[in-house]
Parts: sequence; structure tokens; C-alpha cells
Amino acid sequence: MTDTLIAPSLPSTAPASVGSPMGWKRRLIRFAVLGVVVGGLAFAAAVLPLREIGDAVMMLGRTGAAVAIAVVGGLLLSVMVPRTAITIACGALLGAATGAAAALAAAVIAAIATYYAGRWAGRGALKAKSGSKLARLDGWLDRRGLSAVLLVRLLPLAPYGLVGYAYGTTSVCRKRYLLGTTLAAIPSAISYAVIGAAVTKPHEMNPLTLAPALVGFALTTAIVWRWKRSARRPAAPVAA
Repeated sequence: MTDTLIAPSLPSTAPASVGSPMGWKRRLIRFAVLGVVVGGLAFAAAVLPLREIGDAVMMLGRTGAAVAIAVVGGLLLSVMVPRTAITIACGALLGAATGAAAALAAAVIAAIATYYAGRWAGRGALKAKSGSKLARLDGWLDRRGLSAVLLVRLLPLAPYGLVGYAYGTTSVCRKRYLLGTTLAAIPSAISYAVIGAAVTKPHEMNPLTLAPALVGFALTTAIVWRWKRSARRPAAPVAA
């Protein structure tokens, strides 16, 4: 009689799926949560007595006031309050130099907050559908890197906070995004802070006030010119 050997069943070695992309249903829920939070903060910013709050903040001393204004300004930028108004207010409250530093800090705070909020809500949303226009836009932004961030930030294409949320959904790495955003924010932070300071001290206004803004315009023109020039170059032949 022949014994029949039955091999024990072995566990499947098929690899488990890891890193699966976020589903659209989950993205929509997160976008909805983010929209409610941003909308609530925007409503609070609209009804709060900001002038009285500004007076109270100035009682903290120059350094404390600058820190508080930078944090509050960053939150306001995150809920779509125009950056121009915030920067001018920084200059009017703190003076040209300190106001410019506070305005730049507020811009960086808002850039970080909106980028990571956009990452949480919809990372990879643009390239989710391969071959779509959004996927091509995501690839274009990623290829252009730092220069794309600089151009988008220097041109008033959309509210400052909205651009941050949008960049969070792209493939652009955070280092390029934060560096480009910071560099692009410097000219306008200085110019508008000086204008704001001139509201309280008109004699400080001079033609040099426009110099940083002109630098930003020249940089934008140079980036666009460089892109057009590179686009006209014929593609290199592929070796057989």
C-alpha cells in the first residue's frame, strides 16, 4: 500500500499592495474638511475687530508685536486675505524694515501651512488621471522646478493662499516650493511695507521704494524670456 503524502499548504508569497494612491472619495472628504476650516477662519477674520486687535498687539513691544503680526498675518493669508493689504498693514504698524521682515515671515508661514494642508487634502490629485490636462500641468510644474514656483508667485495669478493649497496637490517638492516662494516674496514685502510705513511717515517715501518691485518684474521677464528661448530650440536628434 502506497502512502500518499499531502504537502502542507504554504502561505501565499504574493506581495501585498503598498502605497496605493488615495481614492477620490477620500480626497473629496478631505477637501470638504479643508474647505470648512478655511471658510470658518475666513468668517472669523471678517467679523473680528482687527483694528482693536492690532492696537492690543502693539502693546507687546516691538519684537513681540512683530512676531504676533507675522503669525496672524500668516493665518490671514491662508484664508485668502490679500497679501498686499497685509504687507501694507505690517509697514504701517511696524515701520519699513521691521514691517518688511514681519510681512516676509507671514508669507513663509502661510506658504508652509497651505502647502502641507494641500498635501494632506489631495496629494497627487493633479496626476491621478494619466494623460489628462491636469497630469500634464503637474508634469510641467515638476520639470520647471524652482523657476515655475518663482513665476507663479511673482505673477498675481491667484490669491496667495490658494496658490499654496494648489501646489500642495502637485509633485513639486517642498524644498523648491518653499525656496521659490520665499525668494519671490522678498521684493513685494519690502516695497509694500515701505508704502505702508509712508502712510504714517510720508517723508520716508522716495523713488527707491519701487526698486524691489522693479527687481521682481525684471526677474519675471527674465524667466519668461528664458522659457520662450528654450522652447524655440530644436530637439536634439536621438542616436540610433
